[in-house]
Amino acid sequence: MEPLPVQLRRLSPDDAELFREIRLEGLQRDPDAFSSTFEIESAQPLSYFADRIGRSAIFGAFRGSELLGVVGYAVQPGPKHAHKGLLWGMYVRSAARQTGIARKLIEAAIEHARGRIELLQLSVVSENMSARRLYASLGFEEYGVEKRGAKYRGQYHDDVLMAKKLVPGPGQEAASAQSGGDGR
Repeated sequence: MEPLPVQLRRLSPDDAELFREIRLEGLQRDPDAFSSTFEIESAQPLSYFADRIGRSAIFGAFRGSELLGVVGYAVQPGPKHAHKGLLWGMYVRSAARQTGIARKLIEAAIEHARGRIELLQLSVVSENMSARRLYASLGFEEYGVEKRGAKYRGQYHDDVLMAKKLVPGPGQEAASAQSGGDGR
């Protein structure tokens, strides 16, 4: 029997229990990949996760009812930063890695962000070369390194800062119109 196809969709507050489960798994298995910690989030009630889903666009990859991976997107707060968005909380369960799910999740977040923001940003721990390569293959560019950007259990990690422009830069709009492209 063939496995069920993977379906992508935006999570709703009704998915809070599934989101809590995969989020805590990610925090426990890959603690250095996240800004938060298992200790902090495991102490939160289910309503915390439902509220988080309500405040962000969180996309999930499902096979049947099983949540295989997630990624979050949020517009940055404040009028001077509302043109930028943040990609956060990327996690794919180990059994579903190397299947293209991470790429599909990020693509879904990019498409959702397009037309809403101009610049999509993320940070990734410098040692995570496979994630850095994936983000780069999707058009994210490294623009800086925050040395000792995170410290957990006495260990420092550098954060690589990456961004993807979602609108044409100066002069690209006219060139795109002449070539018939959409400028993206």
